[in-house]
Amino acid sequence: MRDEEVPEGEMVFAQESEEAPVGQPARPGWKVMIIDDDAGVHEVTRLALSGFEFDGRGLEFLSAYSAAEGELLLRAHPDTAVALVDVVMEREHAGLDLVRTIREVHHNRLIRLILRTGQPGQAPERAVIRQYDINDYKEKSELSAQKLYSTILTSLRSWRDLMALNANRAGLRRVIHATGEIFRTRDLSRFVQGVLEQLVALLYLERDALFIKCDSLALRHDSGQVVVAAATGRFVELIGTPAGASLPAQMLEDVATVLRTRQPLLREGEYWGYFQADGGKENVIYLKSLHPLSRDDSHLIQLFLQNVSIAYENTLLHEEIEGTQRDIVYMLGEAIETRSRETGQHVRRVAEYCHLIARGLGLPDREADILKVAAPLHDFGKIGIPDAVLHKPSKLDEDEWAVMRQHAEIGQDLLSQSKREILQAAAVLAGQHHEKWDGSGYPLGLQGEQIHIYGRIGAVADVFDALASLRSYKAPWPLEAILDYLRQQRGRHFDPAIVDWVLDNVDIMGTVAREFPDTRS
Repeated sequence: MRDEEVPEGEMVFAQESEEAPVGQPARPGWKVMIIDDDAGVHEVTRLALSGFEFDGRGLEFLSAYSAAEGELLLRAHPDTAVALVDVVMEREHAGLDLVRTIREVHHNRLIRLILRTGQPGQAPERAVIRQYDINDYKEKSELSAQKLYSTILTSLRSWRDLMALNANRAGLRRVIHATGEIFRTRDLSRFVQGVLEQLVALLYLERDALFIKCDSLALRHDSGQVVVAAATGRFVELIGTPAGASLPAQMLEDVATVLRTRQPLLREGEYWGYFQADGGKENVIYLKSLHPLSRDDSHLIQLFLQNVSIAYENTLLHEEIEGTQRDIVYMLGEAIETRSRETGQHVRRVAEYCHLIARGLGLPDREADILKVAAPLHDFGKIGIPDAVLHKPSKLDEDEWAVMRQHAEIGQDLLSQSKREILQAAAVLAGQHHEKWDGSGYPLGLQGEQIHIYGRIGAVADVFDALASLRSYKAPWPLEAILDYLRQQRGRHFDPAIVDWVLDNVDIMGTVAREFPDTRS
């Protein structure tokens, strides 16, 4: 069957060599514990089961010669599949007491417990089976080599199936938890990175040693180009790069197969997954580990990605709405600056400066992001200033300056009418970015930390860019002159902590001016 003909929901398996990989470790044996005070029973049991194999695995025998020793051994080997337990050992009912301890104290409900006794009168079969949570009861005299073989085989089959059910249950719990974590994410780039990290956690939650060896990446397919959107392990440095220029040929071939078939691709230690929201960009997930990924692992990943696609669609919608809001805010800010006959790039630079400073001061990411979106509206109140004052080429007289100063209150009053978080932040910024640290600013003469942190950050960002920009009434200041002014106004006009951060991060601030240069004079 060609790739194009893969039915919906089917998994694509990569072709593999029939020869076992060189150096591949043998699968560990099933653990069978013999708990009996008769050394001869241990020898006979091992001899009868020599050469035993089930599901491609042999047996690993563990021996204990008393109930107390058996309990200690089970603590050390909780993954024991079957225990053959003698009834009479150091005490008449030592084996029965051990069974109760295993089930009720250690809460091990998975191990298959087979009671063996050479004195059936001491523990009648019907009473024991009724009162104790055992899986089989055998008299030593009746347990031939063939019957022992059959008993162990059926017990191992039962334990294997119970373990699979238990693993699936645990996997489903992890899927629910991981999906919940993803649903909290609203930023699209963080969402894709979060999907990757939760997938790794989903598969290796109980394999800490392997977790650090797991490499993974997420690819986004849009407009004919495949880009590395997120990554862990050795792929981290590839984030943001085109896949065609950074991934080896075999991986690119696998990417093409997954995008074409829209189905998972599984091979030894590697998994390629696919998910897409309705009308959204296509995403390819890749996981590689030293631990071979089973079909159960693959099904767990598919279930997770199905749930993630719903969250992905919601995140796309959320980003679209937020993107529209940001664009509207920028357009409003640029319209105000255009009316003021100043460069529209000023509002973008102020927004970027505010974001850098907020992050540098340790504000939470969400607050820094809100401030960045709100910053373009810091001079929103100029919409209410008459053209004669706003466009006067010469110095304003006292009355005109009083009118101009009203723009802070006008902006705050207009923006505060909305209950939206971004516009509430914009109202604070518009009303307080002309306040001064020493209390000599306007409109309220606030002092020190009475000024909201948004207003303090906005004041530095606005003045920093205004001094560096060409205006109709002045030439741009040299950088050193701007820094000298900040030093002079530290503790007077500006918050000292903000000035100190800017002075320590001049190179970072400089990247903003280079990214958003003035487009007109």
